Amino acid sequence: MIRILFIVLAGLLVSCGSRKKVDREVFDAVNESMEVKKVNEVDIINKAIEWGNEITEEAQQELMGKLTTAINEKGVAGAVAFCNVEALPSLDEVSRKHKVVIRRVSHDFRNSSDRPNEKEEMLLQAYEYNEENDIQNKPNVQEIENGEILLYTKAITIPGKMCLNCHGDPNKDIDEATLAKIEKLYPQDKAKGHEVGDLRGMWSIAIPKKEVVKQL
Repeated sequence: MIRILFIVLAGLLVSCGSRKKVDREVFDAVNESMEVKKVNEVDIINKAIEWGNEITEEAQQELMGKLTTAINEKGVAGAVAFCNVEALPSLDEVSRKHKVVIRRVSHDFRNSSDRPNEKEEMLLQAYEYNEENDIQNKPNVQEIENGEILLYTKAITIPGKMCLNCHGDPNKDIDEATLAKIEKLYPQDKAKGHEVGDLRGMWSIAIPKKEVVKQL
């Protein structure tokens, strides 16, 4: 019986598709749940994409809900100040809830902390290439940190005219008070001049693989 169990457990350490070893922490997380599951890389990636889609939707709703409230209460210029203070903490709140790290990254950044890091740079360039060549952008997952972390990315586009109040043409869409507030709070701002449908950047979510496996 012990020999048979060892063989079954050992099988978990090798993925069925790519033959890559599943990280030891992932295996331990499954074992601790008292269930022996056969997992492969395809299942893990598909689940990560599904979960990443859910998290980005939640994060977007969280941001847009607070932003809409800020606009209604303080006007567009006041909402710019809100974003400066509250946008990152709102994402951090969703990150803690799901035990992931959520970022919005762009070459056309407003906040300099939204610059892509080395791991994100090539993926963002790929989304930009697709946009320039009319190729559909789809969510993507890449393994990083020796396979222990799954980096989920998804294109961010300008969804509607409301966004142009802060990200549109400074001579047409952004009023003087809002423009002055942007220039004061974001002296390195590169996030203006967009139109509806433009690529704004991408979501970047670092998801521990063990957390994905727990959901399989």
